[in-house]
Amino acid sequence: MAHKIFITRQIPKRAEEMLRALGHEVTISHKDGVLTREELKNALAEQQYDAIATLLTDTIDADVIAAMPPSVKIIANYAVGFNNIDVAVAHARGIVVTNTPDVLTDTVAEHTVALVLALASRVAEGDRYIREGKFVGWEPMLLLGTDIKGKTLGLIGAGRIGTLVAEILQKGFGMKVIYTDVKQSEAFDCACTSTFYQTPEEILKEADIVSLHVPLLPTTKHLINAERLAMMKKSALLINTSRGPVVDELALVEALKAGTIRGAALDVFEFEPKVSEGLLALPNVVVNPHLASATEETRTKMAEMVATNIIEVLSGRTAPNEVR
Repeated sequence: MAHKIFITRQIPKRAEEMLRALGHEVTISHKDGVLTREELKNALAEQQYDAIATLLTDTIDADVIAAMPPSVKIIANYAVGFNNIDVAVAHARGIVVTNTPDVLTDTVAEHTVALVLALASRVAEGDRYIREGKFVGWEPMLLLGTDIKGKTLGLIGAGRIGTLVAEILQKGFGMKVIYTDVKQSEAFDCACTSTFYQTPEEILKEADIVSLHVPLLPTTKHLINAERLAMMKKSALLINTSRGPVVDELALVEALKAGTIRGAALDVFEFEPKVSEGLLALPNVVVNPHLASATEETRTKMAEMVATNIIEVLSGRTAPNEVR
């Protein structure tokens, strides 16, 4: 039986191909950018859709869910996180919610390591230095970075991504690893030699490089704030590839200006896509436009997972990645 599916923004064509191959009718928003709330609600009302594929940039709250036709059976999120969706309201409507977990672990871990290396070696600063026409020759004191071998890596969050980051940086670069999470992780301890600490404060005081790998929850918003930034070493580097609001961005700007910490690398932002005033003017910051999972291979696999989740639910089966 053919069903109608709406995708809120263009994603890799593999999802569309899989759905159309089964005879489903696929409509994709062709707006260049995120649909506004009203645009999204109007689009959802255009047809009796059976499935909606959303992105993390779409706010699917009670108001938007109420605008969905009663025929909708699944909201398939093209992301690991699903904090953009009011899951409880969707479930109350009998709508299945799915995500795309696990598929981007390797990619995000590799990107996190790339940010660590770029920040420690001042790669972005060096690139800008040449582009601005300042390079006149080798200098013994020019843009001195910091070695990471033998330094302490502090992980806040010991899930799959954090575990792989720790494994790469310890086995590949000889870093000492400490970590914290809601509880000690057997998988983390098996992956590398590490020490578990009970609190973030212990990590922040000891680590030379702090990498954040936590979901966005009420308990993790502003996990890194002015008080905790002040606990870090002046030589410390902060890496965030988790969620923007985990870091109080205004406090981070002030800490970087004051030399409270040495530098930061951010792939996500508190007010995304806006960046806090003053952040981009700082030389000791590496910024990326939410690229941590942005490889052709990973984004295509995510699209396949979205299509598979939709196909299974519309066929009367259980989605492999249902959010419960």
